Order: sequence, then C-alpha cells, then structure tokens
Amino acid sequence: MSDTEPISEARIDRLYQRLDREARATGYNLNPDVEFTRGLVEGLLVNEDRYGYWACPCRLAAGVREQDLDIICPCDYRDPDLDEYGACYCALYVSDAVLQGAQELGSIPERRPPEGPQESEEEHDEEFVGFTRSGIPVWRCKVCGYLCARPQPPLKCPICKADKDRFERFM
Repeated sequence: MSDTEPISEARIDRLYQRLDREARATGYNLNPDVEFTRGLVEGLLVNEDRYGYWACPCRLAAGVREQDLDIICPCDYRDPDLDEYGACYCALYVSDAVLQGAQELGSIPERRPPEGPQESEEEHDEEFVGFTRSGIPVWRCKVCGYLCARPQPPLKCPICKADKDRFERFM
C-alpha cells in the first residue's frame, strides 16, 4: 500500500466527478447507475494505490505497467465494446443508446487475450501504410485531422466531437 490518501467517500466523489466531466467532454458517458459506477471508481482507486495506475477493476492486472498498458482505464477495448455491446467490459462507460434506455446491457465477453497483449517476436522492416507495426489501422478525423490507431474509429472524436462516421482510414 502506498502513502496515498485513504479511499474515502470524498476521494471517490472527486474521481467520479472528474471521470464524468472528462467523459462528457470527449463524447462518452459513465454508467448512469451511480452506486455501481462509484464501486468501479473505488476499484480504480484501489488499483492506483496498489500499482500506481488505474488498472481496470474487473480484470486481473499483472502489476507491471508495461504488461498492463492495454487495461489501464480507459482501456484499449473500451471503444470496440461500446460499439458492439453498448458498454465497456466493466460497464464504467456506456453508449448513448444504453444511456437513453434504447439498449439494455447484457454480458460483455473479454477481448483481452488470456496472456495479455502480444508482442511481435520478429521486427518488421517493411513500412506499413495506414497501419501500425502491429497491424492496427490508423484512423483520421475528416473534420479536425485527429489521428488514432485502433481496430475501429472512436465513437466520437475526442478533439472536435465529430461522430464515428466522420473518420476515414489514414493512408
């Protein structure tokens, strides 16, 4: 345990308010079940105290930042889960359809490989146009030019708030 402030209601409130403000500012939504969401926020704080970073409270973290980069909140799997299931794996974030009651939440399968993210064993010298070295496509917001590398474009551009359909593959 670190020398950080104990996990008090006030500390949970501060992080909850920060996450809610940041989510809304970037086109995302926290789960509207406040009690449930505060429990997840508490889990993030426990993991921050334990590991020094916000490992997803619903996954087993290795405790080594480099091995857990894909599950540091918001995790790499959030957007594909929101797009396909209406919520991320732990349900901290939900889609507009879920927030408005047009979609009900169900179970969300784990996307993370059991061994964690895989590194390529051999270096690739050839240049990948429109992809990262690990084969992830690069997306460009046609409105503001924001670039991101992920399997699908984000639901909303974190810069200009343009919707997913305003993204194109960057070549």
